Amino acid sequence: MTNRERFTRMLNFMPVDRMPYYEGSTWWNKTLRAWREQGLPKNLDKHGIYKYWGLDDHRQVHLMNCEMELGEYKLDGLDAYVRDEEDYERVLPILYPEDLLEDSGIADTLRGIKAAHDAGDFPVWITTEGFFWFPRVLFGIEPHLYSFYENGDLYHRMCEDLTKYLTGLFEKFCSILVPDYVVVMEDMSYNHGPMISETMFEEFVGAYYDRVLPPLKERGIKIIVDTDGDFTLMVPWLSRHGVDGVSPCERRAGNDVNQIRVDHPEFIMFGGFDKMLMRHGEEAMRSEFERLAPVMRSGGFILSVDHQTPPDVTMEDYKIYRRLQDEYCGKNHL
Repeated sequence: MTNRERFTRMLNFMPVDRMPYYEGSTWWNKTLRAWREQGLPKNLDKHGIYKYWGLDDHRQVHLMNCEMELGEYKLDGLDAYVRDEEDYERVLPILYPEDLLEDSGIADTLRGIKAAHDAGDFPVWITTEGFFWFPRVLFGIEPHLYSFYENGDLYHRMCEDLTKYLTGLFEKFCSILVPDYVVVMEDMSYNHGPMISETMFEEFVGAYYDRVLPPLKERGIKIIVDTDGDFTLMVPWLSRHGVDGVSPCERRAGNDVNQIRVDHPEFIMFGGFDKMLMRHGEEAMRSEFERLAPVMRSGGFILSVDHQTPPDVTMEDYKIYRRLQDEYCGKNHL
């Protein structure tokens, strides 16, 4: 099978010759600095590091990073950009660039990789900001949680604008290259569950998924929500609005991917491997692979470190992880 075929078949719960050797959240900068001191070649970019470790290549395209664009617009003395309609009007000119794909070079990049993608060399995926994440950046973390109650009209205005923008952006993107999946960044759960109620989710998040996601799903694109923490309670909320799965399924936050698979057989999961065990040697890592083996065999699961590999994981540790990953992702374990 080609790399892309194997990956997309896994997302669709279809038989594969082996599971993907995938790393989604890659590595902390501190991890890479430590590894370069331990012998990792200094001239490798992300794709070169995939090749160095024998991982399957994939191409991620970031469509939005409003915090990076808004740096100079931060309100005095606050970790926020918007308090009211006037502040929102002030930042509007840079929030939704009309020709983002062309002006940023993304369109040229897509044209350049389209043939290789279509030939199966690698899957392509989009990362974009969602309807919990995007207003949080604008309001700031604490004011954002109050905004559902105190500034609902402005919150909805942000979501309306984001809906129109993303719908057009996705259409332009797909006219050049149809990605295999889209990751909507939200981070709306923590280690005790969701940060908002189901009612709030329905009004301020799910209602906008209903408008943005259907055209993507009509093209066969899988929708993955990125949320840290324990997302277990949110699976039914997400599923009824067209979300196919979640990443990174952090073990220490309380997610039991095997139980989630039993409770929600068609829900896709990325990640799952407890990164905190990687520095404890082969026995601890093998035990973790054994724990994950049932969900690995069930399909619809892309094994990966359950967030970025931390800097206390040495290259020798990661070599062991990769050897075991190859073993447990191989045909004999499926």
